[in-house]
Amino acid sequence: MKTKKLFLLSWRKVWIIVVSGFVGIVLHNLISALIKVEEPVFFILVVIVLPIYVLVAVIYSIAYLIRKKIKKIDL
Repeated sequence: MKTKKLFLLSWRKVWIIVVSGFVGIVLHNLISALIKVEEPVFFILVVIVLPIYVLVAVIYSIAYLIRKKIKKIDL
């Protein structure tokens, strides 16, 4: 399933999220300092997109684990 691959959290994905958030913050500040214009792309990525992805992935992972546990109990 593609959704399982995309939304199920693993330690690798957590590190990717943390590193991409840090890189997004640094790039936003660097571009803003060099161009002297507020740059919204990396800011929106770090402030809106990454937290929404983390929230959805955590909810999906919890639901997946609960569903897996229920199936194990029913068998």
